[in-house]
Amino acid sequence: MLLTMSSSSKIHLSNPSSTIFLNCKAPPLTKNYMPTKKYSIFFNSIDFSQENTKWVLSNNNPTVVVTSSPSTGNDTDTGGSVVRKFYEGINGRDLESVEPLIAENCVYEDLIFPQPFVGRKAILDFFKKFTNSISTDLQFAIDDISEEDTLAVGVSWHLEWKGKTFPFSKGCSFYRLEVINGQRQIIYGRDSVEPAIKPGETALVAIRGVAWLLQQFPQLADRF
Repeated sequence: MLLTMSSSSKIHLSNPSSTIFLNCKAPPLTKNYMPTKKYSIFFNSIDFSQENTKWVLSNNNPTVVVTSSPSTGNDTDTGGSVVRKFYEGINGRDLESVEPLIAENCVYEDLIFPQPFVGRKAILDFFKKFTNSISTDLQFAIDDISEEDTLAVGVSWHLEWKGKTFPFSKGCSFYRLEVINGQRQIIYGRDSVEPAIKPGETALVAIRGVAWLLQQFPQLADRF
């Protein structure tokens, strides 16, 4: 498709698979722009915005060629949607639906445990024990979730008991994903949960004390 654009025109690709040739008055450029994240290139007041798009500015003629680069994974399953499905499966006690969301070699850290859970089987076993030990009335509720990055997702959440906030249940989680066999899967997760006992400023005293010890005996850091 060939479009003739004025200097004040703006275009956004609604179909990532399309190729659009723009006839516009442009000075020669020698660089190729390969944005991997969504942002804008301003060129003669024309704003070209598209995620996962290759922008080729020709130095031989005043034509700007816009082509999309190959996408990775299933475009319908963003990082945020995979993580939402993860929580939905836990809430529904449906670990069969959770299994394909977790990579075979995934590492999962719950910071109330001394060691991380390594591997899909160990992680599923942990969540099986977790779901078997609590009532189905206790559910994860997502407060906020990042949607911009398809391979890294942050979540803030809390637990609810029959729709009411459960005490000491606020938490933050981080998930890293990779595209494996065409599907986004969680390869790393970390949970940080609100403590039932809140030391307040006592925690600052403890941190200051540990920092002083490390300054005096730096070899202690090797034991952490």
